[in-house]
Formats: sequence, C-alpha cells, structure tokens
Amino acid sequence: MVRTPPSFLFMRTRQLRYLAVLTAALVIELGPLPTAHAKTQHVVKPGESIQAAVKAAKPGDTILVKAGTYRENVLITTSNLTLSGEGKKTVIKPPEKASADDCGKAETGICVTGTAEQPLTDVRIRSLKVTGFAKNGIWGKHTDRMDVRQVTAAQNGQQGIGQEKSTRGTFRTNTSKDNGQSGIFLANTVDEEGAALDTKGAVVRDNRLTGNRVGVGIRRLRVLTVQGNTLTGNCGGVFVVGDEGTPRAGDLSVVNNKVYENNKYCAPTPRLDFIQGTGILLTGVEDTRVTGNAVRDNVGASPMSGGIVLFPSVVGAKNARNTIKDNVLANNLPADLADRDAGPGNTFEGNTCTVSEPAGKCAKGAS
Repeated sequence: MVRTPPSFLFMRTRQLRYLAVLTAALVIELGPLPTAHAKTQHVVKPGESIQAAVKAAKPGDTILVKAGTYRENVLITTSNLTLSGEGKKTVIKPPEKASADDCGKAETGICVTGTAEQPLTDVRIRSLKVTGFAKNGIWGKHTDRMDVRQVTAAQNGQQGIGQEKSTRGTFRTNTSKDNGQSGIFLANTVDEEGAALDTKGAVVRDNRLTGNRVGVGIRRLRVLTVQGNTLTGNCGGVFVVGDEGTPRAGDLSVVNNKVYENNKYCAPTPRLDFIQGTGILLTGVEDTRVTGNAVRDNVGASPMSGGIVLFPSVVGAKNARNTIKDNVLANNLPADLADRDAGPGNTFEGNTCTVSEPAGKCAKGAS
C-alpha cells in the first residue's frame, strides 16, 4: 500500500484554503456573476404591435408574429433576435402614418440597423411577407450575419430585400417580385461613392426573383456567392456592378443559377441606358467567376442585352480577369456571350452556346 507523505497533504490543504479565500475575495470584489438571460418567445397577434415586441425583446429572443396583416414599420436595433411569421399569411404593410423613427423616415418595412462602430449581429428574419412600401421591403445597414429566409418581398418601390455596409449576410429561399429596383440588392453603400467592400462571404442562394428591374443586384462588393437562384421576367437577371475604385468590385462567384426570359422593359435613367433582355451582366469588375449557369431566351435591343454580357462601367472601367466557364446558353439575342468592352485577361472556357460577340467564344456550336 502506498502512503501519501504528510508534507504533501499539508501543501495540498494550504492550496485549497488559498483558492477558497481567493474565490471569496473575487465574489466580494466583483459581485455575483450575472444570471444568463432565459430565451423568451414574444407572440404578436393581429391588432398588436410588432415594434412593441421588438423593443421588449433581449438578445436571444424570438418574436413570433401570427397570421394577419400588420400596418407598421419595424426597426430592429438589438442583436441576436429572430423575427418570424407564419408564412405568406403574416403580412407587413405600410401604416397610414409612418413611424417617427429612422425606419418610418426611410419608408421601409423592416429595418435592421447597427452602427459602423457596433454592427448589429445575428438578426434572423423568417417566413413573412413585406409588401407595398415606398422604398424597401427589408433593409440592413451596418449588420453582420443578417439572415433572411422564406420571406416574400413584393411590390416595394425600390429594393425587395437588401443590405449595405454589411458583412456575411445570408439570403436564402426567398421570393422577391415586382419591386421597383432589385429583388435582392447588396451594396457597399447606396448614397455615396466608395471602394468595394469585402462582405466576408455573403450568400444569395436558392431565391426566386421575378418581375423586378433587376433580379439580383451586386454593387461594389467583393467575396460573396450568388448561387442556385431562379431569375425570370425581370428586365435583367444578375447585375454585378463596379468601377475604377480601389479595391475594385469582384472576387466573387455567380454559379448554377437559372436565368431565363428576363425580357421586361425598364426605361433609361440618368446614369444607365434602358434594360431589357439581359441575363448576367458584369460591368467594371475583376476576378469574378461565372460558372455553370443556365441562361436562355433573354432577348432585347439594349446595349446590355444578351445572355452573359461584359460591359464597361458608367465611368468606362473595363472588366478584368473574369472567368466565364461551363455555362449553357441558348436563344439569347443579340448574342449568348458578349464581350463588349474587351478588358484585359477575361477568359471564356467550355461554354455551350451558338452566337458570341466577338465570334469564337462558344466551345460548342457555331459562333
């Protein structure tokens, strides 16, 4: 039998007493540790206020909005909240009188708003419909990891769903239709000039986008993915927009989208010619990968019309080092593939198509 030396037992007892005294001193100095907030579900019924529930919520809480019509602007300024409805039967529409806060002034349905110093994080919006607002359906500003899924954004005056000055947003399985500008719009900023923002991996995936001016609009951003979306009936499908700013827009992926019959007519603006019949447009961007998309029946007479089109930006910046690869294109007019700015280092590989500008960019079929 092995016996523990008395000297070791004495030392061990002294250590335990010291730790007990130290712990007691810390409790006196710092006070008891705060109790973790128990996650709460706030239920909102027709006739009640979504905004009141949002104001009462704490990080980790869920606001469940029952089926019904709610006429209000909803401003979220608390991180780690979930706002969830019961599908298309939970409808948010403009109030008779807009709220006095920033969301009401912005004429937007749901605003998720942080600051440059403290972005709002991990706000989730689920399973509801936002419709009829003069500007945007859902809009995030200074957010990180905003996550919007299974939302319908319809007939809003500008963007259906979008964000600016934000990172790592996720937009999946939404329907955005008949909005005045983009169905889904991600930008560095909408009201000033500036270099491209690194989104750190934003995702626009598996959405259905119809009847908008542009299905998905990406403006002066880097490092994101547009994947698996269905875009039809818009004036243009996917627009990736940059310029000569540094860093330039690009280093992003447009992959495995279905882009067809985006032949609605949209009138010109002071900065841009009319849009009709554009599938996927790159303008003033670099190092972007357009791969595995099915692009067909996009027909128009705009300078930007065609299946996949490379076009100079409004300030004349050319596309550079973009890869257009393994796409299947058919019946796009005036061309399936069109390189209309002849920027440096753009490559066309393995694309199945019939007509290209200039000729020779289709891997299969006469061009």
